[in-house]
Amino acid sequence: MSGPATAPAGLPARQIAAVAAGNAIEFYDFVTYAFFAVQIGRSFFPSDEPAVSLLASLATFGAGFLTRPLGAWVIGRMGDRRGRKPAMLLSFVLIGVAVIGLPLVPPYASIGVAAPVLVVLLRLLQGFALGGEVGPSTAFLMEAAPLHRRGLYIAMQAMSADFAVLVAGLVGMALAHLLTPAQLDAWGWRVALGLGAVIVPFALAMRRTLAETHVPQLQPAAGDDSGGHRLRLALPGLAMLAAATTANYVLEYMTTYASATLGLPERIALGATAMVGLCGLCCDPLSGWLSDRFGRKPVMLVPWIVLLVTILPAFWWLQHAPGGAVLYAVTGILTVASTLCTGTMLVSVTESLPARIRSGGFALMYALAISVFGGATQFMLAWLIRVTGNPLAPAWYMAGAALLGLLAIVQVPETAPVKAGARPA
Repeated sequence: MSGPATAPAGLPARQIAAVAAGNAIEFYDFVTYAFFAVQIGRSFFPSDEPAVSLLASLATFGAGFLTRPLGAWVIGRMGDRRGRKPAMLLSFVLIGVAVIGLPLVPPYASIGVAAPVLVVLLRLLQGFALGGEVGPSTAFLMEAAPLHRRGLYIAMQAMSADFAVLVAGLVGMALAHLLTPAQLDAWGWRVALGLGAVIVPFALAMRRTLAETHVPQLQPAAGDDSGGHRLRLALPGLAMLAAATTANYVLEYMTTYASATLGLPERIALGATAMVGLCGLCCDPLSGWLSDRFGRKPVMLVPWIVLLVTILPAFWWLQHAPGGAVLYAVTGILTVASTLCTGTMLVSVTESLPARIRSGGFALMYALAISVFGGATQFMLAWLIRVTGNPLAPAWYMAGAALLGLLAIVQVPETAPVKAGARPA
């Protein structure tokens, strides 16, 4: 695996924040949309049957995942050919347009069918941009990190996402307490989504000051892996990302699950996502540090096994004792087990790719995992619960993903320099 042509000794915290901002906006927007899926459904997809309105809202959110592979192919490969920085600037501009535009779309009652059409177009644009964002930004963080701090640096991607989840949870809880249901339907959800757009100009300005970490190569470097060998590495990596994505999205569905399936009040249900963000915020840097010290595979295997054996009992407990305390306890336990592993998965997959295809390769793998599994998760959970009538359907869905992830983890090689015998830079 070839390294970057030039690599800074380290990045100031504000520049790491600028790189991770795209990931943060993605998760803030995702969680806020999930919080207010019912209200957004009523605004753009009015129906006499609430469940149909909710499914239409979730399906529209999922539409943005359709364009992620295209964005990964275009912008991710741009990161390998022209450099990480121009690719990150382009993706972030497009993200800003979509994030700012969605809360400004008038409701169906005002402009008719044009409202859902505009929402779908903005979701497609955002999906395209986010599909191309993760590859260049993750590659940049790895290449900018000291050799023995790669795990910690890339963990900042996940940490930014969980910080955004926490903020989204707190914003949602505050609005649910301060506003009436009618106000939430009319404009409260727009305020929540609009807050995510505030950081766009600041993060964009900081990204313009970043140094480039990669010199594009037109020809493969000597010793690069063959296509067949890279494919054997890519398939387990894709399976790990798919499992991690599904687990994360099930956890972030807990608010909708608690309110729509268990019947808990919104002010209590919204706290579940805040718990996801808080636990992730604490565990992400710990996961990165542990993986730098002990290697990637142990930090992936142990928590993931705990997650697999805990899912069904945790959901059973929640189903039979629904309430705020049990909801937060279950969400916290599952989030800690998941988060301690999933951040290290990103490091492992990124390290397995040679520099000349690192941005595009990781972007495409991540986009496929998100599009096929993440984009469908919320819709599938709502559909399965409605069709089967079984409130444990999300647990079985998550357990299946966890089993797939465990099988993939066993197959991947150790990539951490500490295990490979490399000396810290």
